[in-house]
Amino acid sequence: MTVWDRPEPRNPPVPLDREQIIAAAIALADEGGLEAVSLRKVAARLNAGPMRLYGYISTKDELFDLMVDEVHAEILPGEQPGDWREALRVLAHRTRQAALRHVWLADLLGGRPTLGPNGMAVTEAKLAALDGLADIDTALRAAETVSSYLIGAIRREIANLRAERATGLSKREWQRASGPHLTKMLATGRFPTLAKVVHHGRETNAEESFATGLDWVLDAVATKLTPPSA
Repeated sequence: MTVWDRPEPRNPPVPLDREQIIAAAIALADEGGLEAVSLRKVAARLNAGPMRLYGYISTKDELFDLMVDEVHAEILPGEQPGDWREALRVLAHRTRQAALRHVWLADLLGGRPTLGPNGMAVTEAKLAALDGLADIDTALRAAETVSSYLIGAIRREIANLRAERATGLSKREWQRASGPHLTKMLATGRFPTLAKVVHHGRETNAEESFATGLDWVLDAVATKLTPPSA
């Protein structure tokens, strides 16, 4: 039985429900990351004994599944755009925005598909955007390709944000601090292409970089979409 199939306890001794548990867990994760989340800490946040939670959730992994599914509700748009590119673009940007609000989400994206109702609704929206534009297997590969780019780009951006918080240095401050070493290494002549990029490449912010990469992936996907024959 999955956590989605398990009924909530009847007549609990203290006022408690799964929604309260999820909200408390997300608040803890938003404040201190996934390492700040445990059934004991969630129970303390709710002024309940830890054993009370086991009637609703058996393991921390189940709790993480519920948290991820709750955030997926933030990803679903109000209505599905008619154009497949716009539909996938909206879902991608909304996923990035959710991950920036809940940084811990980056650690739980990918892997096995989420089986919660909101996660399944997001997957349905991705596949529905491609439905009829190619055979089922091609549509699935296309959705997986977009998701792979999305997860990688989000994790990279979150890793940079975490580095800023851990070091106390902004990107610009880190560049200034690392500048002398980088200049010395480039002066050796061993990295001519990297030197060209450093000296002449145009710097972009995270949002622009994400949007550009996403458009390139969607361009590539478009070349593979051939409606199946009737």
